[in-house]
Amino acid sequence: MNRNDVWFVTGASKGLGLNIVKEALKAGYRVAATSRTVESLTKEISETEDRFYPLSMDLSSEEDIKRAIESVVEHFGQIDCVVNNAGYAQYGYIEEVTDQEARADFEVNVFGLLSVIRNALPYLRGQGHGHIINISSKGGFHAGAGTGVYCASKYAVEGISEALYFEMQPFGVHVTAVKPGGFRTNFYGSLKMTKNLLEPYAEMHARTEEANKSYIGHQPGNPQKAAEVLLQVYESENPPLHLFLGSDGYKSAIKKYNEVKRDMDEWKALAISTDYQDE
Repeated sequence: MNRNDVWFVTGASKGLGLNIVKEALKAGYRVAATSRTVESLTKEISETEDRFYPLSMDLSSEEDIKRAIESVVEHFGQIDCVVNNAGYAQYGYIEEVTDQEARADFEVNVFGLLSVIRNALPYLRGQGHGHIINISSKGGFHAGAGTGVYCASKYAVEGISEALYFEMQPFGVHVTAVKPGGFRTNFYGSLKMTKNLLEPYAEMHARTEEANKSYIGHQPGNPQKAAEVLLQVYESENPPLHLFLGSDGYKSAIKKYNEVKRDMDEWKALAISTDYQDE
């Protein structure tokens, strides 16, 4: 890969996004990074203007996303790697999460991501190369209680990424859906609890809260190492469509595979009996 390539990273002021920006700069790439405010970015990263371009971007506004991407191309002359990292987790049991809360989570995690892709693709496709890295979650492959809406948004990211992978093959643009497990970032600090807590789930919430307290600060994943891996993925000739990060991400995926295989094997005869029978 050309070290003159330009990375465009959303949600870059903290957590995995910030680590990706730092590692890409360290490797010699030029980086455009977005957050809700430029100040949150410049506070964390002090780089020369010719290599680092911080800018604010509202993921709920297609017009603002278009402006930001056009600004990056105007500033650097190109865009090569798009990392859709911005997002947050809406917590609450399915019955509890309100329509407004669910739609707000999808607005950022799904529709914001789609807007970035739509506005970046003409540049990547037009130049005949590039890479879109969508940060999903292990929850986008194996959902858990209390995170159904968040996991649903990440399942959507998986579907978008898979379709885009095939759509971009004729144009030389790679697509990778990254499914991180637990990493020591402020992810849990940005988790949004539903305002519609229901009494039947009170005991379950209490157990989850206690488990989270003991888990925060002890997540197995190192975000700097994750960022280093993503650079290696970008620089590889045949990057993966699916990338699980962290030992817990792998364990979760294997558990899901086994669950699906068990159900498929157990119900195979009945499932395939629905076909028309040729005369």
